[in-house]
Amino acid sequence: MRNVICIKWGDKFGASYVNRLYKMVDKNMTKPYRFVCFTDDGSGLADGVEVRNLPPFTENKSIPDRGWRKLSLFSERLDDLEGIALFLDLDVVIKKDLTPFFEEEGEFLICKDWDFPNDIIGNSSVFRFEIGKHPDVLENFYKMGNSVCDSYRNEQAYLSYEMKKKGILKYWDKSWCVSFKRHCLQPFPLNYFKEPNEPVDAKILVFHGRPTPEQAYKGFWGKGGFRYVKPTKWLSKYGDFE
Repeated sequence: MRNVICIKWGDKFGASYVNRLYKMVDKNMTKPYRFVCFTDDGSGLADGVEVRNLPPFTENKSIPDRGWRKLSLFSERLDDLEGIALFLDLDVVIKKDLTPFFEEEGEFLICKDWDFPNDIIGNSSVFRFEIGKHPDVLENFYKMGNSVCDSYRNEQAYLSYEMKKKGILKYWDKSWCVSFKRHCLQPFPLNYFKEPNEPVDAKILVFHGRPTPEQAYKGFWGKGGFRYVKPTKWLSKYGDFE
């Protein structure tokens, strides 16, 4: 069984994000799978979404919340799940068949972060791992305590270096997961006249920072106009962003 998982906590993302992601996954999975959302609030989630409690996580109040809770997915047990899990952030946009993400060889695969070309850091919007096989990732995080922030700016940097130390860090093909911000936006001043490009070969669009998918769809004014985004209506082919 292929496990597609996501995590939702707090009030940043509502149920609509999970439901939209589920619809995109269901449209792009050709083989049996489970879609599981780990959350502290399962209200409003669509039929077909398996709701599970958040994995245990000992929060460190001294560390700013930058997604560190994602590391709880590497617990020795992950509820009743077994085997391979493909993790997806709630704000990605899926364009094509997800089957290759389960068939690619490797123990741990992640996007190569576009903002750090000279570093090994991955972007954890899309990663794959074997459930229960890497509890040391979470254990080492706890052992580091507050000092983790001295070495790593966020959870995905820490995760990348942990997997590098284990010798299993591997990146998705660069054409599979692309950054909307880095690969679709038009350069200034063309951004005022042309809609963002749609990457034909991409399987997943990753939205990190701004614009969000909703902002891109409706149009976005950012960075004093230098990051203005014309309404990106082609996104409606993949999900409801109204």
